[in-house]
Amino acid sequence: MIEARNLFHSYTHNDDYAVNDVSFDIKKGEIFGFLGPSGAGKSTTQGVLAGLLELQKGEIIIDGVPRKGHPDKAFFNRIGVGFERPNVYKKLTALDNLKFHASLYDRETEDPLTVLEWVGLADEAKKKAGAFSKGMMQRIGFARSMINKPDIWFLDEPTMGLDPSTANSIKGIIKRKKKEGTTIFLTTHNMFVADELCDRVAFIVDGKIVALDSPKNLKLKYGQPVVTVEYTENGKLASKTFSMAENNKGELQKFIGENEIKTIHSGEPTLEEIFIKLTGRGLE
Repeated sequence: MIEARNLFHSYTHNDDYAVNDVSFDIKKGEIFGFLGPSGAGKSTTQGVLAGLLELQKGEIIIDGVPRKGHPDKAFFNRIGVGFERPNVYKKLTALDNLKFHASLYDRETEDPLTVLEWVGLADEAKKKAGAFSKGMMQRIGFARSMINKPDIWFLDEPTMGLDPSTANSIKGIIKRKKKEGTTIFLTTHNMFVADELCDRVAFIVDGKIVALDSPKNLKLKYGQPVVTVEYTENGKLASKTFSMAENNKGELQKFIGENEIKTIHSGEPTLEEIFIKLTGRGLE
């Protein structure tokens, strides 16, 4: 569906690259996560792919067809873009925001009221967006991004600033659209969201991709499962964590045999821990 080859982008039009020789493929119906800290190049890459930023150097191929120059209207009819900071007309109602946005497309669109129901704003449909909270504005922006039934859906931090219940609803919509065949490019610094949603992820730092694979494979390749044992020591509850490397299994068995064990919990490293291990960087 999408092929990116050796992408470069500089806001200063010199060798100071926000995106530096980035390449990847995205399959149809795949959720592809682009993960990294703030300023890593996530949104810039999304902007270039979506045609919102100039393709300065490199190649973008959509459905086997190389992009030449600025994308045409047919391309913009096919894509949806959910921005980190939603672009909402505050003097319009939630419903009118979606109706206006739907009118811009030369293709079948979703029913605006239905989309508002999906994001939990049907009861607020006739209220002006200017009176909405930040989270409600975020949901309108998310709703707008899918009003045209996009084949390719670009989402930038879709759950940021949302309460857990609303975030779960948004993730449910994303999963449903994937099942319907939508190709989704998800940029985020939230590794838990990426681990739950993405088929594959790319770690980007300072404009360069440092790892690319499924979340599961990255954790298996670079992480090490652990076992945490809770036990009684001097009448008090204590805990000890063991790596499941081959040379540590005997140590775990010996410890279990010599102590009064209360609980044993196995676990695997988080995607965030793998990111920090590979990059030496946090996600702030």
